[in-house]
Amino acid sequence: MSTEPEWLVPASLDEALALRAERREGATVVAGGTFVGILVNSRLMAPEAFLSLQRVAGLDYIRGDGDLRIGALTTHRAVELSPVVRKGWPALAQAFSVVASPRVRNQATVGGVLADADYASDPPSMFVALGARAVARSVREEREVPVEELITGFYETSLEPDELLVEVVVPGGEHRAAYRKFRSRSHEDRPAVGVAVCRRPGELRVVVGAVAGTPQWFPELCDPEAPPAEVARSYAAAIDPIADVSGSAEYRRRVIEVEVRRALEAVA
Repeated sequence: MSTEPEWLVPASLDEALALRAERREGATVVAGGTFVGILVNSRLMAPEAFLSLQRVAGLDYIRGDGDLRIGALTTHRAVELSPVVRKGWPALAQAFSVVASPRVRNQATVGGVLADADYASDPPSMFVALGARAVARSVREEREVPVEELITGFYETSLEPDELLVEVVVPGGEHRAAYRKFRSRSHEDRPAVGVAVCRRPGELRVVVGAVAGTPQWFPELCDPEAPPAEVARSYAAAIDPIADVSGSAEYRRRVIEVEVRRALEAVA
C-alpha cells in the first residue's frame, strides 16, 4: 500500500532553510516542478516528502546593475522576455527561449534548472560560458559556487544537503556570446548538442552541453586567437559523447565540431 508523500510548504526563506536543515535528503525540493514531475510520473523517484518553495516570497527577481542577478524562483519565461537580460545578456535570453515550450518555460525556474543538473538542459552551458556563479544558502552560511563547479555529474551537484540555491550571478562587462541548440528530432525536443560561447577581452569560453554528465569546458583549448575551425576540431576530439535516443556518440562528435565552429564564427 503506497503512502502519499508529505508536503512541506514554507512561507518564507528562513522557514525553508530551517526545514532544509532539518529534513536534508529526506525531502525533495520542488520549485517549478517540471523536472521532478517527470521523474515522479515515470516512477524514477518516490520521495517521502516534498519541500515546496512556491510560497517563498522574494526569490523571483531580475536585477541588472553591473552584474546580472537572477532569483532562484524566476521562471525561464521571465528571463527570456526580460528587457534587462535582452539588452545586456542577449545570448542568455536566447538560451532560455529555446527550452521546451512556452508552457514549460512559464513554470520552470532558474534555480531548478541548475539544482536538477539535467545534462540535456540548455541554460547551464550558457551560464558556464558567461562565468556565472550560483549562490547557495543554508542556516550556517551563504556561499558562491561557479556553475562549472556546481554541476558535478548526471543529476548531481555540489550543493550540501542543508543548502538551497537562492540566486545566480552573471558577470557584466563587455562580451559577445552565442548559444546554438542542435535538435535531432522535434522542434521542442531536448538538444542532442548545445554549444555556448562567450568572448570577452582576452578570454574565450566554449562550453558544450547535452553530451556528457556535465557541461564540457576545456580552458586549455579556448585560445582567443585560434581559428574557429581549429577550436572546433579540438573540442570534437576532446569530448567523449554519450549515446542515446538523440544520437550516437560518433554522430554527436560530428555535430560538436560543426556547431562549435558556427558558434565561434557568430562571436568573431
